[in-house]
Amino acid sequence: MKTIRGNQGGVVLIEAMIGILIFSLGVLALVAMQAVSTSNVSNARYRSEAAFLANEIAAQAWIGRGANGVGTKDFKWPGGNDVTKAWVAKVETLLPQAKTYPPTITSVAGSANGYVLTITVRWKAPDALVPSNHVAVAYVTQPN
Repeated sequence: MKTIRGNQGGVVLIEAMIGILIFSLGVLALVAMQAVSTSNVSNARYRSEAAFLANEIAAQAWIGRGANGVGTKDFKWPGGNDVTKAWVAKVETLLPQAKTYPPTITSVAGSANGYVLTITVRWKAPDALVPSNHVAVAYVTQPN
């Protein structure tokens, strides 16, 4: 019986190499998806922290309000009172590069019986190209 040796030599080896290539690309894609997922979780944590911190200083402004806006207008940064100084220190501890991109708090008389606080919390994640921010606006009325 005659064996035919055609142009089929090495086909199994090529098929195996292509299979390994496809498998390797799949593994690399899974690793990349895991890295993106980890980055997204970190960014979500920073956004949650920023929202919490903005709400915290707004609540402190409500607690510290006084008659005719005394107290509320002191909730500003840069400057401000001891409560805002402690809050800024907390922001710098919890958010990355918050010292480089400090938070701001503006206090503007909104009407005869209240102030509008605009709270901007900024940070820059380690893998980010530009800083992120969270802006909260709170209207603090004076007690009756």
